[in-house]
This record gives sequence, C-alpha cells and structure tokens, in this order.
Amino acid sequence: MQKRRLGRTDLSIAPLVLGGNVFGWTADEKTSFDLLDRFADAGLNAVDTADVYSRWAPGNKGGESETIIGKWMKSRGNRDKIVVITKVGSDMGQGRRDLSAAYIEKAVDASLKRLQTDAIDLYLSHWPDPATPYEETLGAYQGLLAKGKVRHVGCSNLDAGQLRAALDVASLRGLPRYDVLQPEYNLYDRSSLDGPLLDLCVAEDIGVITYFSLAKGFLSGKYRSKADLGQSERGEDVASYLNDRGMRILAALDAVSARHSAKQAEVALAWVMARPGVTAPIASATTTAQVDSLVRAASLKLGADDIAALDRASA
Repeated sequence: MQKRRLGRTDLSIAPLVLGGNVFGWTADEKTSFDLLDRFADAGLNAVDTADVYSRWAPGNKGGESETIIGKWMKSRGNRDKIVVITKVGSDMGQGRRDLSAAYIEKAVDASLKRLQTDAIDLYLSHWPDPATPYEETLGAYQGLLAKGKVRHVGCSNLDAGQLRAALDVASLRGLPRYDVLQPEYNLYDRSSLDGPLLDLCVAEDIGVITYFSLAKGFLSGKYRSKADLGQSERGEDVASYLNDRGMRILAALDAVSARHSAKQAEVALAWVMARPGVTAPIASATTTAQVDSLVRAASLKLGADDIAALDRASA
C-alpha cells in the first residue's frame, strides 16, 4: 500500500484512515477486533479515535473506542505498525469543551492508559475552545512532546482564521504548531475546507485527514428517499442530504462507479483522496465486507473525466 507523508511530520500513512468512532458503539469488541485485523492485514496503518468515543451511546462514559484499540494492539503485538490518532477537548463530563493545560495534562494520561501505549502518534485538539488562549494549549502540547507522551499535534474543526491565529502564536512564542488538520469534508460538504482553509494547509504544508468523508453514509448510495433512513442508527442524520443537489451527486457517483465496477462509497472516497492538499479521508466500518470496500477505495484511481463529473455535480 502506497503511503503518504502527513504534512511535515515523520508519519507516513496509507491513503485511508480507519475511523474508530463505531468501536464500542455499533461494533462490539469482537467485531472491532475483526475490523481492525482486516484493515491492518490489507496494509493500511492509521486509526483515528478520540477520548469521547463513544460517550453518546447509552451506558457508555467515553473512552470505549480507545480501550478497544489498546486491547487490540496489545493482543496483536503490533503497536509499532499502527499510527494512532486520538483527540482531546470534547466534553467528557466537565460540562464544556476544554483545551486548558490542566485538562490536557490529565486527559492525555487517561488516553495513554486506555490505549496501553507510551506515546500517541498524533494528538489533536478536537474543537476550538474560546475560553483558552492558543498559547496555553500549545504550551501544554510542548510539555507533552518534551516528555514523549505525544509525537505530533494537530487540530480539528478550526476555520482558516482560527488556524492562522494558532500558527501565528506558535511562531511568535516558539511553541509547537498544529501540523495536521481534521476537517469535515466530502463530495457534499465542501464549504468548510475548500477555499482559504485548504489554501492555508497547502501553503503551510499541513496534513489533512477528513472526517464524515462519506457524508454520514449518504454517499454510499443506500439512502435515496426518506423511507431509506431507517436502515441504520445514523439514518436520521442523512435527511438533510435528500435534496436536488444530493440526488445530482448520487447520479454522478452511480455513473462513475459503473465505469469502474466499483461501489459508490469507494468512488466518493477516491475523490477525496485525489483532492490536492488532502492526505487521506477517514471512514468507519461495521462489517469486514465494508473494510474490504475501504481497501478497494484506497487503490481506486479516478480519471480526469471522473473527477470533473463529480466536481460539477457537487459544485
């Protein structure tokens, strides 16, 4: 599997990252192990999670996904082969999004314990925290980097102005900068990354790994009407895509996937992988057949005409 360098870091990842948001939620521990095995056996190497996954599920308190990934790496003895990406700052019961130094120093130790590892490869600020100055957050990361608890830092859900401000503070104060961005991005949801934010990432050599890369499952093509929304637990989240633009995108996906004898989801992910400035999309799976599809997507090469057709449909 051809690897891509993640921004200026020394991390090289396959062009598709496995999303760990389903572990401990719609995938139990045994299923999660099967999914991770199939993913790793295919030569893919990066797994994305967060401390808050999956606190939203009944009976969960957060940390379930990290715990499963930690148990899996321990049982397989493959920690050195896996790039572990996790995030900090979501509400874990403290009542707010929190990137204060005191919170980060406590949260990182909890994540390391759940992941059963000495160091996190890539640690991301999950959300902006308007109550905490960038200088304080980046200063906390400087301490974690010096102690070897994390290898690289990045951010998620920042807009162009926020990322520029964080980079300026890092430069001015001699602090570690965000080297990776994790934005929402897919064929339908393009506005948060396309334009100034992507331009900034390209100019500053910031790695980009996208989440909701299949628009919460809409781009799999299985949701064509409101009657289809009951097919999964995330179906209700897809309703907003059922409009003229969404149908236009699905029609383009149908045409391109037919040309390549591929699934719509595979084409949608291949489109993201082909975007200049994007390192890799994140996608999750709940069955090994879905993992196999992700693996096929990672090696699917779209032609210029395919990309142009998808660009037009999603413009």
